[in-house]
Amino acid sequence: LLVKRGAEVRLVPWNHDFSKMEYDGLFLSSGPGNPALATTLIETLRKVISGDRPEPIFGICMGNQMAALAAGAKSYKLPMANRGQNQPVLNMMSGQAFITAQNHGYGIDT
Repeated sequence: LLVKRGAEVRLVPWNHDFSKMEYDGLFLSSGPGNPALATTLIETLRKVISGDRPEPIFGICMGNQMAALAAGAKSYKLPMANRGQNQPVLNMMSGQAFITAQNHGYGIDT
């Protein structure tokens, strides 16, 4: 969808040092497992966050957890993971409803 709208998208592995790359924004996707174990990615994100780059960082699921860990938060294993599909989400601005899937095994504690 982003490419169809004219965006250039670069896919890099989780342990790639993107801190010196040129980009208009970072999009961190999801992944499996304990987010605290991806220390290489957390350190790279910490470099980006602590620098003076103005580009936004977007995260979905584990990507959001990675950004939180890089900013100094801690993660914890949920006692009962949030797993399921057909979870309704309402866009409060447009009124449009979406059906989503949920798959969260870890939470973030500030």
